[in-house]
Amino acid sequence: MSQKSNRPELLQRIEALIDNLTAINDKSGQYLQRLADGRVIDTKGWEGWEWTHGIGLFGLFRYQQLTGSPRARQLIDDWFSARFAEGTPEKNINTACPFLTLALRYQQAPRSDWRAYLDCWGEAIYRQMPRTDEGCLQHVTYESAHQQQIWDDTLMMAVLPLAILGKMFDKPRWVEEAIYQFLQHLHYLSDRQSGLWYHGWHFAGRHHFAGALWARGNSWITLAIPELLEMLDLDEHDVVYRQLQNTLQIQVAALARCQSDNGLWPTLLNDPDSYLEASATAGFAAGIFKAIRLGYLEADYLPVAERACEGIIDHISPQGELLQVSFGTAMGHDLDHYRHIPLTAMPYGQAMAMLCLVEALHRTL
Repeated sequence: MSQKSNRPELLQRIEALIDNLTAINDKSGQYLQRLADGRVIDTKGWEGWEWTHGIGLFGLFRYQQLTGSPRARQLIDDWFSARFAEGTPEKNINTACPFLTLALRYQQAPRSDWRAYLDCWGEAIYRQMPRTDEGCLQHVTYESAHQQQIWDDTLMMAVLPLAILGKMFDKPRWVEEAIYQFLQHLHYLSDRQSGLWYHGWHFAGRHHFAGALWARGNSWITLAIPELLEMLDLDEHDVVYRQLQNTLQIQVAALARCQSDNGLWPTLLNDPDSYLEASATAGFAAGIFKAIRLGYLEADYLPVAERACEGIIDHISPQGELLQVSFGTAMGHDLDHYRHIPLTAMPYGQAMAMLCLVEALHRTL
């Protein structure tokens, strides 16, 4: 990789991304979620509670885990302390996301107060969150119950937390449920022809909505499969290991065919005229780097991840903002929905860039 990817440069860029992550705000109120019951959800500012913050925390954790950064650790712990003091939000797919990071922090520093929250939310994912036909986690969010809908986002936001909690607390039923969710989402969302993943599936209508092969949705898969395989530490001959490894291999081969010359991917992966999107690109790079590092992918795909990483570095502003990041994207009923999602700084964009650069840091050790 280039001089821009040496260890001091990578560390400097990650610190700048953290500066920006914790300073993002929505001064105009344009991106606030205003719910019918009067609640207002801030998905941009650091002091909210949504999946956007959950991914932000996860990026901070992976940096802290690799480098021992006391700053990143304190930011994580302070976020949870402040949010718990305010009171936890309603339990849905997206609000479960922060518990992936809390579980990982608990492994480092067990605390009885954290254990209580982890037990409660793990039980909620396992028993209480609504299911579609065939027992899939329904993608319930603040805005809607999304009846009979599954989204590829769910695996990252709620299923990974369930998997790690089941593993940590010796609850094999939780682990089996997480595996089932991965396999069911694979069955209904992967496109056999392209190797990529659809954004969602509707059991009642038996359709994939707009049929969108949406980049960030696909990036959750590229990130989540290596994470799950690492968590479960399955034997390479295990049927789940083989199924998920094959799925990842097929998806990454498809991604290699649609990467742009500057390393980024279009927001609709099969539409090169749709705008290039950086958060998905960072997720693809992080997932591919990690999968190669852990032996889930052949090193033949290393140039794909390296080009993507260089593209991400080129899209980090002097102020530490990852540019070309699309706002949170609900299910689209036509492809123009995805083409017209606005670009803006978001916590998950910052964090996915951090995950990418942390994996690049691994390569400097």
